[in-house]
Amino acid sequence: MMLDTATLRVALALVDLTLLMLFYFITFRRTRSAYSAWWCMALLLFLAGNALYLLDGTVHQLWANPSGNVLLVAGAASIWAGGRSLRAPSPRPWQLAAGPAATAVASALDHPATNVWSGGPVYLGFMALLIGMGSREMFLLERDYSRVHRPLAVGAGILAVFYAGRLVAFLADGQNGAVFTTVFGSAPMTAFSTITLVVASFTMAELSYEQQTRDLRDRATVDGLTGLLNRAAFLDLAENELRQLRRSGTAASIVLADLDHFKAINDQFGHAAGDSALQAFARACTGTVRSTDLVGRYGGEEFILLLPGVTPERAQEIAADISLRLQQSEAEGIPRLPTVSYGIASTGAGAGGLDAAVASADAALYQAKTLGRDRAELAGGATK
Repeated sequence: MMLDTATLRVALALVDLTLLMLFYFITFRRTRSAYSAWWCMALLLFLAGNALYLLDGTVHQLWANPSGNVLLVAGAASIWAGGRSLRAPSPRPWQLAAGPAATAVASALDHPATNVWSGGPVYLGFMALLIGMGSREMFLLERDYSRVHRPLAVGAGILAVFYAGRLVAFLADGQNGAVFTTVFGSAPMTAFSTITLVVASFTMAELSYEQQTRDLRDRATVDGLTGLLNRAAFLDLAENELRQLRRSGTAASIVLADLDHFKAINDQFGHAAGDSALQAFARACTGTVRSTDLVGRYGGEEFILLLPGVTPERAQEIAADISLRLQQSEAEGIPRLPTVSYGIASTGAGAGGLDAAVASADAALYQAKTLGRDRAELAGGATK
């Protein structure tokens, strides 16, 4: 026996409500990830929008039908925002509001009191576009980002194509045409949406947990202010890198850098200005060194670099390039960025392990400070 559209909508609403409660209490409250928040929002909007469609055929259809269209398009916008949050800042409010606003206007002008498909082409077009944009955001993630984001992107893509098919059939066949009502009408779409929501919610729960794990790993290894490796992560990665370099007989240079008179910046301009100086130096480092080099914040205003395959003399040149780039940059609240002193040591044969190299670089840094700052000292006495 074929279920009528109203019965299917009630079933969809119950499924949607169940998924929303499960996803909110089990997934979002544990992960607090942006992606799971956007999916909760999408589920809530889909629930409210489909519930309003139950008022079709009543005196409330005049406002309920357009409102349902708007809420569903807003739910699709939330899918797009959720996908985008995995790799970039969320869309701006006006970008999220554009689709629902256009749908509201089109639906209100298309006789909503008597036409259950008021604003149909605009509604279907934005559903296809926004869900398709969400699919694209997930396809743009690196292939190894997670185990489930590609299947989720494919699922969202299929849903977007289905909505696009509904739009084409609606324009070509009309809302009462055989093709549209049989293949793309409200009843088949409601059944299709129910299945999609169930599958997508469990997949998104897995993705949210993976996102939380990734965030926790990043917080454990990255300095929150500068975006560089923190001390523990740098030393761990540097040890691994040096083990590999020893096997190939390759040396490296350790560079310790310290911002000169940093306390005076905090005292004169405030700690916010000091933070800006640290961030400017971090940008100067990452803009100068290679992607294979390691850069970390060693503590306070002190930074550390591991430059594989680089001689101490070449490391001096790199330090000079970093200082030049720093002086050419700007930082909020500081009229002039501080100079930097460097201590450089080799990890080559006979130089000992990482601890010994860091100790040698630290001694060279002390020598640079003693000799007047704004200079690079090599462990052993050479200067630049």
